[in-house]
Amino acid sequence: MFIQGDLQAVFDALYSIGAIDPVLHSDWAQINDELNSNPQIIVKACNSINACSGDRKKLIEALLHMDKKSVEFVALEVAREFSEFQDRKNLH
Repeated sequence: MFIQGDLQAVFDALYSIGAIDPVLHSDWAQINDELNSNPQIIVKACNSINACSGDRKKLIEALLHMDKKSVEFVALEVAREFSEFQDRKNLH
């Protein structure tokens, strides 16, 4: 499952609700293991994020209605997608 649209808008929404710093200081391997064990959570979270169509106010609302674990998963997914984008960009 991928986040569609403006990753920067999603990152900004995550940052504005204070979700970035805790994830940066977390054990990403543990969050990733939890994510892989509960793929339905990230699918539901990504669907909710994608339904916002990049609207920052809607993104913030959607994130505030998610549980902490879902927000962590979204933050990790944004980081992963930014990283993959950079990798593809650097190959060309």
